[in-house]
Amino acid sequence: MERCVLNIKNKEYACTFEIAMDLIGGKWKPIIIWHLGTKGTKRFNELKKLLPQITQKMLTQQLRELESDCLVERKVYPQVPPKVEYSLSDLGESLMPILRMMCQWGEGYYERMCNYESELNAK
Repeated sequence: MERCVLNIKNKEYACTFEIAMDLIGGKWKPIIIWHLGTKGTKRFNELKKLLPQITQKMLTQQLRELESDCLVERKVYPQVPPKVEYSLSDLGESLMPILRMMCQWGEGYYERMCNYESELNAK
């Protein structure tokens, strides 16, 4: 049987789901996309405040990858001190319905687990 290989940006993928997970998988990328999608354009330090547990190095890396993958746009203003803003691209915006569904699923899961723990504690 012939194996289909998808190539994008010098990476090989076995399926399109693998591409999607490579782009938005991980601990921080979906959360960064979520904040930019729900709270709008943000500067670096504003994002850092929304994600207090992320290191500056990791936030920089994740933003660069999201920008490289065309999910986030970076706008630099020519002023002193430099001003840089991050926002979702149209492609990044297209992820918001998926992330909203994931958020709803998370809410349902949270409620279920709270009820489950309450039942266990009542026994």
